[in-house]
Amino acid sequence: MSRFTNSLNNVSVASPCSANWNEMYGDDRKRFCGQCKLNVYNLSDMSRGEAESLIMNAEGRLCVRFYRRTDGTVITKDCPVGWAKVKQRARTVATAACSLILALFTGVLFVSLFSKKTATLGELHIPFVTPTPKPMPLMGAIALPPRNANTEQKKEEKPQKRDGRKVM
Repeated sequence: MSRFTNSLNNVSVASPCSANWNEMYGDDRKRFCGQCKLNVYNLSDMSRGEAESLIMNAEGRLCVRFYRRTDGTVITKDCPVGWAKVKQRARTVATAACSLILALFTGVLFVSLFSKKTATLGELHIPFVTPTPKPMPLMGAIALPPRNANTEQKKEEKPQKRDGRKVM
């Protein structure tokens, strides 16, 4: 005869309930079902010890909600195998993210090392437009405008005197 060792692994549901867990009132561990008028306990949100003591101390009919693995064991909140899978998945995602960031920075580094173009400050390059020629500096003596002969004669004429007065 087989010996009864673990009450949690021997849980079986005779007739599954069709009530929706999300429509019941309560919290994540215990909700009230309006169809069967009983409290429904979520074993997967309890630790292994809490779930076992609930099953062992239940008198009469007990409604439970739980998740079972393919090997037949019930998943609980403190499940070491499930927690190990979560840690493994998080480690894989973190490694992938770090590798992606490292590859991005490595690519930027190689492009900046091997690019032959140098950035110049103050020049604007507009494609498909002919550039404006740069002004060339000129040096030399300042050229004065040519003198007009008519204006020079008028300035050089002196006023004539009539009766001792100056005529303007």
